[in-house]
Amino acid sequence: MSKSEIRRLDREIQKTANKLEAVRKGEWWPLNGSERRAMARAIAGGSYQVVRGKNPGRAEQQIETTGSAAEMRLNAELTALHGEKLRLITEAAREKAAKKASGWW
Repeated sequence: MSKSEIRRLDREIQKTANKLEAVRKGEWWPLNGSERRAMARAIAGGSYQVVRGKNPGRAEQQIETTGSAAEMRLNAELTALHGEKLRLITEAAREKAAKKASGWW
């Protein structure tokens, strides 16, 4: 375990947090390919319904569902990164305590 691994995880955590914030604002750049396709399909379908004079409610629902799924995915990724960082810090503390107890220090 090294400090560089923790710094790398900190950068990944920051990137993921930025992506999550962007998704909450309605931006598309953090979406993966399938999420982007789902959004495009929903927008195209909603546009078609509006042009025909119908209610685009189902398309709006699909857009919200896709955005929520992306938020959940990014939240899960963020949680996993935080867990990994905690594991690394705990491992380093154990190693430090073991060295101190054995008189290496």
